Amino acid sequence: MKMEQHNEFKSPVAALLWSLTMAGFGQFYNGQYIFGFILLMGEFTANVLSNLNLTIHHTFHGDYLEAHRVANYQWGLFYPSIYGFSIWQAYNEAIIFNYRQEGKKPPRETYLTGFCIGLVVGMNFGIYWHHHFWDEFYLIRFLTSPVYNGLVLGMTGGLIGHLIEKWIKSREIKREMKNNKNK
Repeated sequence: MKMEQHNEFKSPVAALLWSLTMAGFGQFYNGQYIFGFILLMGEFTANVLSNLNLTIHHTFHGDYLEAHRVANYQWGLFYPSIYGFSIWQAYNEAIIFNYRQEGKKPPRETYLTGFCIGLVVGMNFGIYWHHHFWDEFYLIRFLTSPVYNGLVLGMTGGLIGHLIEKWIKSREIKREMKNNKNK
C-alpha cells in the first residue's frame, strides 16, 4: 500500500491578513505558536498600557481632544513596531515554509520590507505628531486624532517605503545586468 504524500502550503497573503487582524495571528497560522504568543502578548501589553482601545473609542465618537488626552504615547509608539514586524515576519515565513516543503532552498531576499518599515515610521509620526499639523484644515480635522493620523500616515509611509524598495531593487537588477554584459 502506497502512502500519499501531503505537502502543506502556507499562503503568504493569508499570513499577512491574519497579522493585520492581530499581531501574532499570522505566526499562529504559520505554526509558530510560541513566537506568535510572544508577539500577541507584546501587542496586548502595548495596547493596554497605551490606552489604545479607549483612544479608538473616543476617536470613533469624534472626540479627538479626549482621544489625545487618554493616549499614553510612550507605550503607544511600541504598537506600530510590533504590528509591522508581525506582518513582515509572517509573510516572509510563509514563503520560507513553502520553499522548504518543496525541498528547495529558501530565497535570500525578503519581501515587503520597505512597506513594513514605511508603515511603522509613518504610524509613529502620525501617532506622535498628530496634533501639530491638522488643526487649521477643517475638512481633514479628523487627522487630529492619533488613531486616524497614525493610519493615514502609516499607509502613506508604507506606500512610499514600497516604492523606494522597488526602485532600489530595479537599480540592483540593472547593475547586475550591466555587470553580466561586461563580463
